[in-house]
Amino acid sequence: MMNALLPTPTIDSDHPSVRAFASEHVSGVTSDVDRATRLYYAVRDGIRYDPYHLALTVPGMRASACLDSKRGWCVPKAILLAACCRAEGIAARVGFADVRNHLSTARMRESMGTDVFYYHGYTAILLGGTWVKATPAFNIELCNKFRIRPLDFDGAKDSIYHPYDLEGRQHMEYIRFRGEHDDLPLDEMMATFAEHYSPSMLESPSGDFEADIDAETRDSAAS
Repeated sequence: MMNALLPTPTIDSDHPSVRAFASEHVSGVTSDVDRATRLYYAVRDGIRYDPYHLALTVPGMRASACLDSKRGWCVPKAILLAACCRAEGIAARVGFADVRNHLSTARMRESMGTDVFYYHGYTAILLGGTWVKATPAFNIELCNKFRIRPLDFDGAKDSIYHPYDLEGRQHMEYIRFRGEHDDLPLDEMMATFAEHYSPSMLESPSGDFEADIDAETRDSAAS
């Protein structure tokens, strides 16, 4: 339990920028549930989702690095939310699952060599004596573009991806939950990535995810 409250190499909840960001978004709020909820939306919508913004090192995955760049993929955003919660004295961990994302872009699937996202990240937050899952990955603007129902979080129920999008198409299929950790298991994650992803994806990923969505949306509308 105590480790879920302390700073770690990636969940740097003691970093001044993380503490300032967390404090700013919970000003005037006293209950843990309300503070965690505010922090969830601050990270979900204040940090843009970018699966090409990869820096697969401890410094690159730190909460403070994600906050500094204002963008990140699911794992750094989950790390940032955990760090913000810990900065406010709320126990939090990072959790992982393998998911099949039916609505990733064609460029993303080609770069990865698969439609399975291994070690998809979420945050587990201890509220009212229960560990609750929160997934702050997709900012609301991206959800609107992708026609995905935004994930809400109320501090009481797990917030994980919906199986279908707003058009009734398959969206996210959870294949395997990999557990929740007091810090990022980077070595384990990298070994899994090396096993399943193309080397180019890990070495020098490139692309503009939102531009890809715009292009595919236009092509779909025209067809």
